[in-house]
Amino acid sequence: MAATLARRLSGLLRPLSVSVCARTPQTCQFSSLVQSAHLYSSFTAAVRAPLQGTVWQTPRYNILQRVSALVPSLTQQPSRSLTYYSVKKGKRKSVKSVTDRFMRLHCGLWIRRKAGYKKKLWKKKPARRKRLREIVFCSKTQCKLLDKMTTSFWKRRNWYVDDPYLKYHDRVNLKP
Repeated sequence: MAATLARRLSGLLRPLSVSVCARTPQTCQFSSLVQSAHLYSSFTAAVRAPLQGTVWQTPRYNILQRVSALVPSLTQQPSRSLTYYSVKKGKRKSVKSVTDRFMRLHCGLWIRRKAGYKKKLWKKKPARRKRLREIVFCSKTQCKLLDKMTTSFWKRRNWYVDDPYLKYHDRVNLKP
């Protein structure tokens, strides 16, 4: 696994070694000795051949910039947009996408629409469109996570006129 990864990355790093060779011939001789020791497949040679011709035209980038185009997760750090302390009042903030996409019932359960319920409906059959219009409950772990991502304002009970979810707000016939 590591050997195949090293072979694939050598094609990406080759232009870097060639641009270094322009400055110091000793490094060039050393890198040519190291690269001649490896046996490459025809696929790797075919991929590397266009790179060798374009090395002199491309500007020099560091390794991270070259590889980050292929693997965007290297430069983009994962973020959960939960604000623990706001700038103005120092209070915790809710995640807006949670309050837009989910609804919390008073019993603590969260409901949501099915994924893709308004995407490419023209190519979906009527039975599938009907299933996508349904509203489903979130799992226990999802409910815990959504509770952490919202403030107490979204957890209070609301009374709406003609609330379609009124019979779902309280859980009945269930033992705690």
